[in-house]
Amino acid sequence: LPAHHPATAPGFSNVSYAPGNQVPYGYPQHTPGSYQGVAGAGSYGFQVPVVGVPPGLAVPPIQNQPFVQEGAIWMPVPPPLPNCPPGLEYLTQIDQILIHQQIELLEILTGFETNNKYEIKNTLGQRVYFAAEETDCCTRNCCGPSRPFTLRIIDNLGHEVITLQRPLRCSSCCFPCCLQELEVQAPPGTPVGYVVQNWHPCLPKFTIQNEKKMDILKIIGPCVVCSCCEDINFEVKSVDETAAVGRISKQWTGFVREAFTDADNFGITFPMDLDVKMKAVMIGACFLIDFMFFEHAGDKKQRAGVWQ
Repeated sequence: LPAHHPATAPGFSNVSYAPGNQVPYGYPQHTPGSYQGVAGAGSYGFQVPVVGVPPGLAVPPIQNQPFVQEGAIWMPVPPPLPNCPPGLEYLTQIDQILIHQQIELLEILTGFETNNKYEIKNTLGQRVYFAAEETDCCTRNCCGPSRPFTLRIIDNLGHEVITLQRPLRCSSCCFPCCLQELEVQAPPGTPVGYVVQNWHPCLPKFTIQNEKKMDILKIIGPCVVCSCCEDINFEVKSVDETAAVGRISKQWTGFVREAFTDADNFGITFPMDLDVKMKAVMIGACFLIDFMFFEHAGDKKQRAGVWQ
């Protein structure tokens, strides 16, 4: 009988992986239907089939394996691709992203607002990028969650691959002429898209635009961006809002963490074949949503809608 060639797992495109070979070293092999590698993954589970090696078939050496750097397991570096901004090749291989904000001890003890830092991981728990806010002390503590910021996203080689820039704007629907906007650059200095808040009396609504400011996708959140013991979902839809494209979810992290920190976890899903630039803009939209609705102010009050 001919050897059975199992299908490659979604998002798995290692060039050294051939059908019939075992999953390369460094990739977890869980039973189908379970994933235990990422804390708080919620509904963003990932199924990796357990694949055997047919008798007599040699396994070629794996050239592109995950590696550990400063205690973090990084996603393998993919090969360069034509018409893809450098550093965004990682996004061509995945359709789900997990974003974990790091807990700042100084901020918990003193209430003194510090620069936010985030780990951006794939569903295997491998770090894809690291993101760090760049804002001066006065701006952080005077403007709070409404502060303008530059957020730099670097890859595992230390290269800045995405830059997010948020100017100082209003987020209340009482001021429809000066709503939130975020510019996404990849590489830094080259705009690839924008996230623009849309006026609506009740719902958080945003438009994802390309570099020419043409509308590409819509993001629609719940009326009250506040819940207990469950995720909060922002649906990503087509421009006419008839077709679901993906989702940005703020994941519930537990009573203690929700009450005493503003360190949030997010999950992002998008189609595998979505334009890699629009994937980068969706990541930017996630950070803007975090600052607008889930970043605590100095008095520890949390934003709860489009009116604040």
